[in-house]
Amino acid sequence: MGDSGGDIGAGRGADTVTDTGTDARRGALRLLDQVLGEHRLLSECLNAGVLDRLAPEDRARAQRLALDTLRGLERADRLLQRHLRKVPPLTVRNALRLGTVELCTGAAAHGVVNTMVAIIGEHPRHRPLKGLVNAVLRKMSRDGPQQWQRLRIPRLPKWLRKPLVQAWGAPAVAAMEAAHFAGAPLDVTARPGVALSLPGAVALPTGSWRLHRPGRVSALPGYAEGAWWVQDAAAALPARLLAPRAGEHILDLCAAPGGKTLQLAAAGARVVALDISESRLERLRENLARCGLAATVIVGDALAHRGRYDAIVLDAPCSATGTIRRHPDLPHARDGAGIAELIEFQGRMLDHAWNLLKPGGRLVFCTCSLLPDEGEQQVQAALARTPGMTVEPPGPALTGIDPAWITPEGGLRLRPDYWPDLGGMDGFYMARLRKAAESPVSPVT
Repeated sequence: MGDSGGDIGAGRGADTVTDTGTDARRGALRLLDQVLGEHRLLSECLNAGVLDRLAPEDRARAQRLALDTLRGLERADRLLQRHLRKVPPLTVRNALRLGTVELCTGAAAHGVVNTMVAIIGEHPRHRPLKGLVNAVLRKMSRDGPQQWQRLRIPRLPKWLRKPLVQAWGAPAVAAMEAAHFAGAPLDVTARPGVALSLPGAVALPTGSWRLHRPGRVSALPGYAEGAWWVQDAAAALPARLLAPRAGEHILDLCAAPGGKTLQLAAAGARVVALDISESRLERLRENLARCGLAATVIVGDALAHRGRYDAIVLDAPCSATGTIRRHPDLPHARDGAGIAELIEFQGRMLDHAWNLLKPGGRLVFCTCSLLPDEGEQQVQAALARTPGMTVEPPGPALTGIDPAWITPEGGLRLRPDYWPDLGGMDGFYMARLRKAAESPVSPVT
């Protein structure tokens, strides 16, 4: 899993447009069924076209409802178990979860209850449970909001919570969970020299801009003109840590969806953006064109790439556990399987990227993970096996960095519980590695 930030795509459905609330809730229920029943990521569902026939405003609302429900799933289940003698079929259960979250967070009871009953009535197999949905949600509309506030912040699943507590301690993980539950605002990176005109935008210490109530992204001032692009504040730091210079030949490995490529190109570098996903690179090309920036875009396997570069950014495939505040589907669609293989793959990618770097060059290794095995320990292992590799800690040119974020080996550890008063940030690890001017033999890849 890769780069954080950016817009969630649209999807395909078979419904005709009737009432906005009905269509959006029907779409949200379809997403919940796939995430919780088939263990698919929301991005996979949307790329497969789950909501394509919905109007844009209904697509946006369906996604928001699904995200809100996934964030509040533990609370919804705790409330529902008080009213259910046995667990209903998944679609009915998800309708109750969706309705519960809406009712407990301020939605009008009449619209929620009637719509969810009507949607369940559309399913011949579930139609006999319309009465149950009606009765439970009406009780929830009366008692749920007060009970909701007394429940604990939803916790991460055990497969992820346990290693995070071991790494950061229980209080820090509880603060991360609070950040996940609160969700993520919209962060953007402005083109150098652009005077941003986004109403309500707040300047962040590291140079990004944040909007807490952005509305439709493509309708915001400056979007069509390419004055800025969507990129979480944490995801914007690896390219800034690299400190690109005009004219440098820079490789962006695993480049899609392209925020770092845009940053490097905007600095005047000659950028090669490589990714294995053609569809994700198409989005990168669209953003380059919108922003009036240029890069050489290559579809290919990072381990097969050849060349010599002044600098490299490697945003390695990882568990993406640092992005849960904006992707609450991840803990429900994943169970931790395959992380050991990812860690081994990251090491191979780092060794290969190192061999593409000119003597005296620099490489920023980063992952959007909260697990030290995918960050700090990955770099420590690389230092131990690679002659001529050193870590350059962030210097004063990287503004807004709390010294406490700098790790013992010289990397930068970011977590969702940082900046709690500003709305948090994605979890990230990054380190700038310098190659000796006369480099010894590098690891064989």
